[in-house]
Amino acid sequence: MEFLKTLGQVQLVGIALLVGVVGYVYNVLRSPLNKVPGPWYASWTNIVTKYHFLTGCNPTYIHSLHSKYGPVVRIGPNDVDVADPVAAQTIHRIKDEFLKSEFYTQFLPGVTNIFNCVNRDHHRRYRRLLSSPLSETGLKPMLPQIDSRVRFGIQRMGEEMKSRGAVDICKWWMFMTTDIIGELTFGESFKMLELGRKNQYIKDLEGSAFIGGLRATFPLLSKLSFYVPIPFFWKAGPITGRLAMYSRDSIQRQRTLLEENPDMAPTLFSKMFKAKSEDSLSGVELEDNAQAYIVGGSDTTAMSLTYLVWAVCRDPQIKEKLVNELQTRLSDDFSYDDVKELPYLNQVIEETTRIYAAAPSGLPRTVPSGGASLAGYWIPGGATVLTQAYSLHRSEAFPDPERFDPSRWENPTKAMKDSMMPFGGGSRICLGVHLARIELRLATARFFRAFPNAIVSELEGMSDRDMDQDLFFLITPRGHRCLIQAN
Repeated sequence: MEFLKTLGQVQLVGIALLVGVVGYVYNVLRSPLNKVPGPWYASWTNIVTKYHFLTGCNPTYIHSLHSKYGPVVRIGPNDVDVADPVAAQTIHRIKDEFLKSEFYTQFLPGVTNIFNCVNRDHHRRYRRLLSSPLSETGLKPMLPQIDSRVRFGIQRMGEEMKSRGAVDICKWWMFMTTDIIGELTFGESFKMLELGRKNQYIKDLEGSAFIGGLRATFPLLSKLSFYVPIPFFWKAGPITGRLAMYSRDSIQRQRTLLEENPDMAPTLFSKMFKAKSEDSLSGVELEDNAQAYIVGGSDTTAMSLTYLVWAVCRDPQIKEKLVNELQTRLSDDFSYDDVKELPYLNQVIEETTRIYAAAPSGLPRTVPSGGASLAGYWIPGGATVLTQAYSLHRSEAFPDPERFDPSRWENPTKAMKDSMMPFGGGSRICLGVHLARIELRLATARFFRAFPNAIVSELEGMSDRDMDQDLFFLITPRGHRCLIQAN
């Protein structure tokens, strides 16, 4: 101690830094993850994956590592990505032993919903209360509302096609899916199909999702923003306030309308309003989960529909087979029950969700305290394991994986089924999977019934480069448009 008293402040800081560096190096060299293959720098930093996140190509970067190192690859000091279907099922099995990592809590600090909840018991409560209205049976009374919006969306596309010569399906699918989830959540549509533009609420949601992605990927920057003005994060305050106010007002208005008219069109929260307190969510919980519904139920399905139509229109044989099924198997007044079991339609949808998964990025989970053996590697407790649909959907189970081939689903193998995770898996599988499939089936059927001769347009410089994928947490066309025309 006497020796330390003789040192100056600069020398003390230097010694502290040296001790810290030595400790860090010691921990890196002794890490149990050193046996997991991967690039040398992954032992020291995850800055490379963060860079690729910012450039919108992290899933392809991770996939390239799997191509080089195998199905289990280390991508950071405490992070391992797993592309083995059996191991992925272990991670996402119903027992829920691999909990969501703290990554999810960074999206919206102070807000807890079905998407970002990491507490096992809280999530089970959310799922118990929220899953019934989003089941196939629960959604059946809402089919007329859904189909009405789909029909109107197709009508608006036809109008733009006449006036412009082509239609931007990326835009109109977004308006349609957002209007649908808005009506099912808040009891009224956002009327984006009518207006042909986004409203402030949707703009705020997009801004919030973008800022949330930055927070989750760069948590230190998020903490630093409390002390240093970082523009992206400082914008979050007003946005969060407006979102909360809109959700609160909309939920209260829906509650009041239901009290005045118990026979009003059902919504995803109708049963919740009528339930006893122990079988319902608080007002704040309803508002927080309503926002999660809008985010999860708009971009995802819209992007799937955009890539589906684009992929089908690029292949005359696939389009001919799909259109033939829709024209010969459906009457003019068909309903959802008529399209639900159409074999080739469902094969097209399955192949779209494989090669153009709406959420292609890794889903981080925390390894339980006792550790786990995954695909032949021992992963210690507390490490983060990720499974990304982008790689799982390109496993050896799929010959020529980059080719859009719906016929591969005529007789799918068990390995193919086990490799598919377009909606996540296990107890954390997306609650909206049934709604998404309803929209995909109805919208695809009505689009190609209305525009059987649809082709990818070359107007306004539209090309395949516009459809190159920006892969952040969700997939997005790089050109932010997809122009389709029909004779």
